[in-house]
Amino acid sequence: MPDNTIVKKITEMVEPILAERNLELVLLEYRREGRDRVLRFFIDKEGGITLDDCAEVSREVSVLLEVEDPIDTAYRLEVSSPGLDRPLLRPADYERFRQRLAKIKMSAKCDPDRRGYQRKTFVGILQGFCDGRVVLEQTDKTGGTVELPFSEIERAHLEIEF
Repeated sequence: MPDNTIVKKITEMVEPILAERNLELVLLEYRREGRDRVLRFFIDKEGGITLDDCAEVSREVSVLLEVEDPIDTAYRLEVSSPGLDRPLLRPADYERFRQRLAKIKMSAKCDPDRRGYQRKTFVGILQGFCDGRVVLEQTDKTGGTVELPFSEIERAHLEIEF
């Protein structure tokens, strides 16, 4: 079974378990790391994740995966928090983390503020999500507000603020 099919199947299996605990599945990865295969869950909730949350989800998911057996090879299960530099993957993430510092990398160079300067990377304070675009108040020397098409975002994550 292809990795993306496994991820989809397992996501459908575990989301109800997480929803019962008011937990969000931020990201599910199934990939090769060296000789091993790793199934990695990143979970979150309002107020943050605790070690107990991770341990409890790990126990329940382990039992479910043992019974359902969706993966026919050996793998290592990991459950963790998405961390302080949490990835931003869904439109709702850009609303939830308004007023937080973020770094957004576009799939191609663009000039959203029409100043004649094309680039792929933008850093600033999230202002939200509107009409398929992420609104970002830039904090670098460029300054100003830009609207970045969500469909063209390659990768985005919160930046650690000191």
